[in-house]
Amino acid sequence: MLLVMRALPLIFACFATASLSACATLPNGHRWGADVTLSPGWARVRAAAVSAIADPWVWGPLAGATVLQAGNFDHRLSRWGRSHDPVFGSQADATRWSYTLRSASVGLDVATVLFTPGGHLGGQWFLDKAKGYLLDLTAATTAIESTSLLQRVLRRERPNRANDHSFPSDHATTSAVYTQMAILNLERIPMAGGTRAALDAGLRALTFATSWARVEGGWHYPSDTLAGMAIGNFCGVFFTDAFMGLGARERLAFAPVPGGGELQFSLMLQ
Repeated sequence: MLLVMRALPLIFACFATASLSACATLPNGHRWGADVTLSPGWARVRAAAVSAIADPWVWGPLAGATVLQAGNFDHRLSRWGRSHDPVFGSQADATRWSYTLRSASVGLDVATVLFTPGGHLGGQWFLDKAKGYLLDLTAATTAIESTSLLQRVLRRERPNRANDHSFPSDHATTSAVYTQMAILNLERIPMAGGTRAALDAGLRALTFATSWARVEGGWHYPSDTLAGMAIGNFCGVFFTDAFMGLGARERLAFAPVPGGGELQFSLMLQ
């Protein structure tokens, strides 16, 4: 985890370098945040919901949380993490790191908001950034409040028996929604493919580190954190696609060819 934290200044520097090399506006002529809309239309909302559900960072964690229920592996992995402390060294340190890593996720999303192309610095620049970040906050608030509601309804006892708010993980949800939106913001910054892949991987790793810190700290089972990640990622994708208004995003999808036996890959524009 020290490696993750030491990498944060490098990630921030990469954001800055990418932004300096970017155009004053986005390739399609829009300024980031300028086209945020409160009335996207039901067709676009439906499309955004489908896109979010189909995102592998949404259904993948949910599938993982389901698989962990087999053979009581969810509880076994939780006990192993708490007894061995393989990453953070102690439950107390894991708990402290979970807050630090969650805060880093929020800060890096702010960095991407500042570095997205938005025209010349001035009143309009500040207004566009404010509108875009307000959308990010709305997505995050929706994800976090949804998690809190599920905790109150499902009432799963935490591994450390502190209370019955174990499922889903609020820390995992928060980190996931902010890193997901940061990744989507990075799509609007022109940069080399290798740099983009490295930044995306670093942001994903930050969420996984936050999630594991909660497991090792004894506050959540692994399935709790995976469910939280799914909620956060869903809200990040849904709100960006539905309300940001930046036009088409490239998405890789696949579908079986009629007759079976093969898969057809396509690059979809939404």
